[in-house]
Amino acid sequence: MSQPAITIYSTQVCPYCVAAKNFLNSKGAQWTEVRIDLDPAEREKMMALTKRTSVPQIFIGDVHVGGYDDMIALHREGKLEPLLAGQGQA
Repeated sequence: MSQPAITIYSTQVCPYCVAAKNFLNSKGAQWTEVRIDLDPAEREKMMALTKRTSVPQIFIGDVHVGGYDDMIALHREGKLEPLLAGQGQA
């Protein structure tokens, strides 16, 4: 099974965005970054999808993981790796 697409909504000056990308990098994951500080339409899209205004907002496939802390919590529960491998839901 192939790795699902990962999308990270972020801004340039966001330490949690950097931490999330570094963590995913350590897992060998690739992602698409959507900079909402450069594109107000993408900010609106992110808020409509997540009902949140903070970044990062991370999607793995169709699953909204949430922010950095949410992703790390999933990792600690052993639920992130199967999601990254395309096997299951958060």
